[in-house]
Amino acid sequence: MLESVEDVRRSDERWEEPHIGVSEELLRHVVRTTGLPPALARRVVSDVMGYFVETAEEYVLRRHAELRRDGLANAKIWSLLRAELDVRPVAAPPLSERQLRRIVYG
Repeated sequence: MLESVEDVRRSDERWEEPHIGVSEELLRHVVRTTGLPPALARRVVSDVMGYFVETAEEYVLRRHAELRRDGLANAKIWSLLRAELDVRPVAAPPLSERQLRRIVYG
């Protein structure tokens, strides 16, 4: 059974431990814009970020297999994947210092 927001708020102390990978800037934004207590906001941000950890390649491979199992033809799959990737955040590839400089300076 899913916990209600009130149940989670009452048990906020369970979520005080640091969550790896949660941007403090993003956490402050979520707290400020939603009014959620910091511990609950950290849990929500952590859960959402965990959902979107796949790279574009990992996502495409997984979704292609799922859609093939559902019986879709590749012609339909390619258009679906393009549309899905237009709105789905994916993990950034690892970038070297040189690649970062090229992004900034061209």
